[in-house]
Amino acid sequence: MDWYARAFIKASLTWFSLGVALGLAMAAHPAWVIYRPAHAHMNVLGFVTMMIYGIAYHVIPRFTGSRVHSPRLATVQWWVANVGLALLVVGFLARPHSAAIGVHLLIVGGTVSAAAAYMFVYNIWRTIGTERPRASAAAARPRGP
Repeated sequence: MDWYARAFIKASLTWFSLGVALGLAMAAHPAWVIYRPAHAHMNVLGFVTMMIYGIAYHVIPRFTGSRVHSPRLATVQWWVANVGLALLVVGFLARPHSAAIGVHLLIVGGTVSAAAAYMFVYNIWRTIGTERPRASAAAARPRGP
């Protein structure tokens, strides 16, 4: 398994663990429900999306019989995705206490996270490439006399 695929899966599991821990803390301290957006982003953008990135980078090249278009871009994307999500989470945690700082972190973190998603789309799109149309089975059959 390539480094970046394994790194996305490990990041996914780390974000999931952090999201579950925050969820438990919110259950134990109901006033912490103000951190629900951070909890949701840890689980959805952190666990689900990072897992999709990792599995896709591992599986799609095997399905297409080709290599990942840019392993370097996948590595950069891993850093960008995790930094963006960390900024989002800190922004959601800071917003109830300091709206100005929280909102700035959310804007930057959201933009960085979106950039990572677009890197993924580009890299997978180029990995899949364009397929040449195959002749249909009916057209390939020899015709009788």
